[in-house]
Amino acid sequence: MHIKHIEISNFRKLRAVRIDLSDEKTVFVGANNSGKTSAMVALRKFLVDADDFSLNDFTLPHWQKLDEHAEAWEKAYLDDQPLPAIAWDDLMPSLDIWLHVEATELRYVKKFLPTIEWTGGLLGVRLRYEPKEAEALRRDYLACRAEVMDTLCKAQVADSPSSATGGAAAAPTLSESGVEAPLAGDEIAVVVTSAPCGGDQKGNLEVPLWPQRITQYLQRRMRGAFGIKAYLLDPDQLTDPTNGEADPQPLNPFNPALESDPLRKLIRVDEIGAQRGLGFSAGRTDDEDRTQPGGRRLSSQLRTYYANHLDPFDKPEPKDFEALRSLEEARLAFEKRLETCFKAALSELQGLNYPGVTDPRLKLSSVIRPIDGLNHASAVQYEVPTTGADASSAHCLPEESNGLGYQNLVSMVFGLMSFRDRWMRVGKAGTAVRDENYFIPPLHLVLVEEPEAHLHAQVQQVFIKEAYNVLRRHDRLGETKTHRTQLVVSTHSSHIAHACEFECLRYFRRRPADAASGAVPLASVINLSTVFGGGDDTARFVVRYLKATHCDLFFADGAILVEGPAERILAPHFVQTRAAYDHLRRCYISWLEVGGSHAHRLRPLLHALALPTLIVTDLDAKHPKSRVAVPPRRGAGLLSRNDTLKTWVPKEENLDALLDAKFDDKVHTDDSGYAVRVAYQQPRRVSLKGAALAEALANTFEDALVYENLVIFQGLAGTGLIAKFRNAIAAAADLPSLAADVQGFLDKGKAEFALNLLYATYKKHVDGTETTADVIDDLVVPAYIHDGLLWLSGELERRELEVPMGAAA
Repeated sequence: MHIKHIEISNFRKLRAVRIDLSDEKTVFVGANNSGKTSAMVALRKFLVDADDFSLNDFTLPHWQKLDEHAEAWEKAYLDDQPLPAIAWDDLMPSLDIWLHVEATELRYVKKFLPTIEWTGGLLGVRLRYEPKEAEALRRDYLACRAEVMDTLCKAQVADSPSSATGGAAAAPTLSESGVEAPLAGDEIAVVVTSAPCGGDQKGNLEVPLWPQRITQYLQRRMRGAFGIKAYLLDPDQLTDPTNGEADPQPLNPFNPALESDPLRKLIRVDEIGAQRGLGFSAGRTDDEDRTQPGGRRLSSQLRTYYANHLDPFDKPEPKDFEALRSLEEARLAFEKRLETCFKAALSELQGLNYPGVTDPRLKLSSVIRPIDGLNHASAVQYEVPTTGADASSAHCLPEESNGLGYQNLVSMVFGLMSFRDRWMRVGKAGTAVRDENYFIPPLHLVLVEEPEAHLHAQVQQVFIKEAYNVLRRHDRLGETKTHRTQLVVSTHSSHIAHACEFECLRYFRRRPADAASGAVPLASVINLSTVFGGGDDTARFVVRYLKATHCDLFFADGAILVEGPAERILAPHFVQTRAAYDHLRRCYISWLEVGGSHAHRLRPLLHALALPTLIVTDLDAKHPKSRVAVPPRRGAGLLSRNDTLKTWVPKEENLDALLDAKFDDKVHTDDSGYAVRVAYQQPRRVSLKGAALAEALANTFEDALVYENLVIFQGLAGTGLIAKFRNAIAAAADLPSLAADVQGFLDKGKAEFALNLLYATYKKHVDGTETTADVIDDLVVPAYIHDGLLWLSGELERRELEVPMGAAA
């Protein structure tokens, strides 16, 4: 038995998402605020701690819908009409768990089979947080609102002129008052009273009365009025998600809620939270030992483990008797010592005639429990290796003196061991008296949030590779299928993501808000096994490329694909130093160096991630017959060799068409929020050595950079490509001859060219004074790259503001 997938609905940013769980290990990845934590919290609240729900766990647009439903109640109540019902199915947070159950495991699920003929396969249960008694909740809410209305009426009567002159004997209630009842809405939840307003004048002061609306009512009453109910789902009505958004099946109105949660005995859930209480604590005890925070230090875990599995006082076994005898001897010896030490003090008390003759006599008694020896900050120590010293003279430091990374690693691993042993009822835990129907849950679900905290990159990878093995290291587990373990990890670490098979990654994607009024940004979940699991050449290339480059696409706000090493070196520097790209510097951009002949292979992945993507690539002109690379020129029927331009954006091969392409031709978007723009060399009008302006057609980044900065390069000192460009400019009679010359030496030395530019200097005149300046700071960014960076900046800013696709900026 294992969880095939879960569907989370109406919970925070997760309006309707499906998350497929791998058989062993599933890793949640995605940028900040994409819904990973919401998914982990949903699992914990539905499966472990239902009392921790609050109104903040409801998807925000549903707050308004709840208020609208409640206003409809009030209006019907005031109009003496039947009260409309709330469609709780569409508003309440829910978790659908779909288990795959083998035919041999029917004994576990016999009480909630979907049909009598069911013999194995998918079995679905919905856990929904909803009113315990919907009608009682409505009556109580309307009663609260009636009290508000009566209070308002009384306040109006009390504030009326007749009341001020003593004309009213008593303030009437709502049903007795002749004051016209106000309409339902916020206005009936406010008492308008008089308040000092300077001198003897009085103004109006609005005093809000609780509850103004049902959402405010629920903030106080939710925990008492709501609970989790379980419903059986129909496997035949299960539908696949569309573009990352699930379509949970509606409940059959004729199938009531189950009497109890059927999953509680089937799934054991354990969690390692993101906040683990490591480091130094704030206070000290009288003996200067540091107090322990409520975290996950090893010393705290050891005490819990000892109490659960090892305490000899808990159901003693024959092997415990020797330890118990030793403890009793120690206790008696300690009591004897106490009696000797306090003999004088007790005699002095007796000399005061207290206690009296008939009063009880004072006697000291002690209790020695082994667990008390672990109840201090130095219960766990680390031995520090010392050169030339024997074991007896080695130095020991308390647990909190060790590095946070090591503490975190040891704490998490021991936590996993403890989870496993409690599940398997190891030691004393196995002797506890259980119900006759008790059995070890066949499924163990372990949640780990952000294990990378304080850990070195290599240790992060070690942890994620070994965590599942630790959870299975037991005689009854191993490779057996009778008891299954599923590990779910959420992370912001690319090191952890790259240590996993990409098929087990689940990408949480931020979705822009809908154009509808009141809409808020939501999230969807993409199963990357559908991207990486095909096994074709494209999938193999993407996996190997991502592994080799260790790229961080899964955590980025946007991506920039560049053609070669020169762009990879210089373009990030342009972004960091130019004011025009200030917003890009505040975003997390993933830079990937991948040529135009391969960039299009990343298209399925980038489309799945829906990342705003800028592709900085080259024209790569070629002769239509010989297929030989040539300098670009118009009207010669030239083509582009660039597969990205031919097959992705703008899906054009003709060079003249590419040179004349409009802005919209270079951008592709879809309804999911995915947007990609291609940037390649565009015609520029420049002056060569003071000649008239003429059109320059660049073929690569390097010659485009030179055309934009001819004045700098024609006198720039240097070797390699810098020298070749300088000499070519000096020898060129016009731009076409310069282009032909450049075409002959651009195949080598590009990375060296970019590195030389990072530290090259040149002479320039500022206000009539010659000065030395850094070349890299004065270079004009090629126009095609500049325009592309501005597009990406605008796209990311739009997303940051959560403006819907197609909305006015």
